[in-house]
Amino acid sequence: MNSNTVIPVLIAGGSGSRLWPVSRQSYPKQFVDLLGDGDSLYRAALRRRSSLEIDCPWIVVGSEDHRFILAQQAAETGVALDSIILEPEGRNTAPAIALAALRALEICSDAKLFIQTADHLIKDHSQLQQSFQRAVDADSSVCLFGIEPTRPETGFGYLKIDATSEHSLNVTSFVEKPTQDRAQEYLDSGCYLWNSGMFLIDAHVYLDLLAKYEPQVMSAVEFAWRGKTVDRDFLRVDPDKFRESPSISVDYAVMERMDRPQAVRYSGDWDDLGSWDAVFNHLSRDDQGNVSSGNTFLSECKETHVYSDGRVTAGLGLEDVCIVDTPDALLVARTSHLQDVKFMVQQLQSAGRLEGTSHKKVYRPWGSYETLALAGNFQVKQIEVSPGASLSLQLHHHRAEHWVVVSGSALVEVSDSQTLLSVNESIYIPIGEKHRLTNPGKIPVKLIEVQSGQYLGEDDIVRFDDEYGRS
Repeated sequence: MNSNTVIPVLIAGGSGSRLWPVSRQSYPKQFVDLLGDGDSLYRAALRRRSSLEIDCPWIVVGSEDHRFILAQQAAETGVALDSIILEPEGRNTAPAIALAALRALEICSDAKLFIQTADHLIKDHSQLQQSFQRAVDADSSVCLFGIEPTRPETGFGYLKIDATSEHSLNVTSFVEKPTQDRAQEYLDSGCYLWNSGMFLIDAHVYLDLLAKYEPQVMSAVEFAWRGKTVDRDFLRVDPDKFRESPSISVDYAVMERMDRPQAVRYSGDWDDLGSWDAVFNHLSRDDQGNVSSGNTFLSECKETHVYSDGRVTAGLGLEDVCIVDTPDALLVARTSHLQDVKFMVQQLQSAGRLEGTSHKKVYRPWGSYETLALAGNFQVKQIEVSPGASLSLQLHHHRAEHWVVVSGSALVEVSDSQTLLSVNESIYIPIGEKHRLTNPGKIPVKLIEVQSGQYLGEDDIVRFDDEYGRS
């Protein structure tokens, strides 16, 4: 296999519900600085391409809801992208990879895909490069990456392997997440590797296998691809056709049905940060086994994990407890129950609680806003607009707004007039008046918005012009 035909693919969807309340559907874990090192998993994943000596730029597959986060964080890395393919609705990894394969074959008729996911922590790039080169040299149509297990992990799936040599491995079976005792047996046997979800595969082979085993998925993806459109940095597929695809993982759809696929062993630093257990494993512990991140204080605690995003969070006399504190939601759980956080999130969503899906701070392509107060017929927000960015030209049928600039300068258009506002200056926007705010400066604009009216929902927006394609 020629590595020049390899196209890196990053699967960047998913909601990371087991890392609630820090990770939520509106801003999931792959975009968050979970370890406090100033980087997100998504940005770190994009930068891995340089260490793999792959010439082709990334194909990124992610959610329509996260399109501007995908583009913005990619721009922050300076890493080249071929395209960002947007899923109108999550359908798991099998359809997502099929979209990437179809795009890759437009680039190169004999393309191979190196599939990675955006929520993996990989620090040892040299080991990854060696495993990648072994997979290329194996010249197999499909080659999985198995991780040398370092602990009896119950949160991962496993590959059972038949090792014909140190580097030539046949996968004899896929194993679901085991019990603690069974995971220990796997670790002791030396015949099992963690299923990383990374693999190298011929694009034609993948599509042929998907058509063979899951024809309904392949048909829906093909029709969705035929209806694709290009919008700025994004490649959109036909939403109605794509939603006809069953939701299924690539393992269930293809990998587990193959006859003894090959694998390579990766022994470097790797983890899937899928739960708070996994995150705290990468943070330093004190003599009592406690882990703390952020504005925290612990006294007389053992094996206690605390994460605070803001206010002081203190623990006293606790043992085997996890506390995750954010501005609008607090998680307190036994460490033995952390794998079940996602079920609690499902209950919050079923109850209609916005905290189950959205943060207090909401990101938009132009910046962000955060709700400071909400009661009855008024709402107060702090809004931040990035340099050079602009809100859409819009109006509201049910609310009026007052804007007070607290940092930077804002050019505000109301009806046919324009006003340049500086710090401590304000403007009133009546119900039904077209308006827009632009940041003409080189620093972010921060303003306080006071809304008043009988209905304050985000859907009370009529857009007339929008540089981000939302009108």
